[in-house]
Amino acid sequence: MTPRFSVWGMTGLPEIAPDDDLVALIAGAAAAQATADPDLALQSGDILVVTSKIVSKSEGMQVPAAEREQAIAADTVRVVAERIHPGGTFRIVETRQGLVMAAAGIDMSNVPEGIALRLPADPDASARALCAGLRQKLGIDIAIIITDTIGRAWRVGQTDMAIGAAGLQLTDDLRGAADANGRPLHVTQAVIADEIAGAADLVKGKTSGIPVAVVRGLARYVTGLDAPGARSLTRTGDDDMFRFGSAEAYRLGYEAALAESCSSPLPGGRGRSKGPGKGALQQVSQGKKGPLIPPSSPRARGR
Repeated sequence: MTPRFSVWGMTGLPEIAPDDDLVALIAGAAAAQATADPDLALQSGDILVVTSKIVSKSEGMQVPAAEREQAIAADTVRVVAERIHPGGTFRIVETRQGLVMAAAGIDMSNVPEGIALRLPADPDASARALCAGLRQKLGIDIAIIITDTIGRAWRVGQTDMAIGAAGLQLTDDLRGAADANGRPLHVTQAVIADEIAGAADLVKGKTSGIPVAVVRGLARYVTGLDAPGARSLTRTGDDDMFRFGSAEAYRLGYEAALAESCSSPLPGGRGRSKGPGKGALQQVSQGKKGPLIPPSSPRARGR
């Protein structure tokens, strides 16, 4: 059998407002679409890919545009990198949801004038609620992916990725399997959730007003509601090789070297030079954006 899957946009959804019932609205739009084209009737094994914006809108995550900077600060747990430009300061941050993205994912596209929109407070919980509601209402086993747009450090432009998921096997772990030539695979883990998110955005887009897509043909990845959510895909701690931006990493290295030199013995064994010592690194590195904590050294990690 030739491997294949299909994806289409779900049309007919209205503009979403706070407290709107997404389960009822999506089920209604799916039924209307199936009336026009019976082949598009939802069935077990389908994966619904939902843009985070309609989830945020229904959950009341709107803030006045004038308060966007305050909202970014409130949703930031760590500044990864920042650059000053003529229009202000551009920040890549780690969010409360564990995501690393520009401006904590808060933007003003596809929302009314004067409004900024925060990410769902807990995208995995939102996905589970939506998945459970649709499974009960429709009587079929579907999966949900909630997506948002993200840039890549070494690539131009943006793509969509999974920030919330329910009822879905997120990865295809091929470690221990053999490739087509019989060679063992040691590190390969295909991130199915992100691959589906990117494919679905080809029919949703950013300007079409289609916030939901249906993916069919990947039923083997649909599973129970107790499966791990998208937050489990986050790489943290010592596994994060790119914890800081280049300028931030350079500054930390410089401050560490300066602190060490200030506390080193003077020539001739005459004691130690007077200087701020290690406290300087901690004091300089901690500011309004919180402490910048360098990753542990390879020796400290026992490698």
